[in-house]
Amino acid sequence: MTNDCQWPGTDELMRTYHDQEWGVPVYDDGKIFEFLVLESMQAGLSWRTILHKRENFRQALAGFDYHQVAKFGDQELTRLMNDAGIVRNRLKLVAIINNAQKFIEVQKEFGSFAKYMWGFVNNKAIQSEITNAQQMPVVTKEAESFAKDLKARGFKFLGPTVVYAHMQALGMVNDHLVSCVRYKELQYQTSHA
Repeated sequence: MTNDCQWPGTDELMRTYHDQEWGVPVYDDGKIFEFLVLESMQAGLSWRTILHKRENFRQALAGFDYHQVAKFGDQELTRLMNDAGIVRNRLKLVAIINNAQKFIEVQKEFGSFAKYMWGFVNNKAIQSEITNAQQMPVVTKEAESFAKDLKARGFKFLGPTVVYAHMQALGMVNDHLVSCVRYKELQYQTSHA
């Protein structure tokens, strides 16, 4: 696919992610949890690094099954810390287990995490209309509100910058450049949903 978004570079996995996933609205709680994990693990690292470890994370974290991850204890944490295929940051791994537990609490309160999450953008993807990469924000007021609420609910490693990356990934905001074919496709999809 031809695009004008430069961040995927020439890395095939990054380009496939850009062309098929990034910015596509997601309402499936399992997929949302997967991206909460990946985005929180990215803090301080490149997305390319995390994307290339995605399948290792999937295997290590029970297929991103938040019900199973929420039950992880010391034995599973030790196993994760010894897994060279993932990012072995103890604080982040403990946060993933904590966040799985909090994720379930949010589901119980709202009926789904998706319903909770999409409320921060009034249930409609924001169309950013960015014409060059320098215009892309690192954080927005919506991301700040979302991150503040997550923190109040006990989530970890999900500050405003990480949360904004999450919002971009899951289509809460369309940050493809307006000249990118994906921008127009996603804009059409969300307006005809």
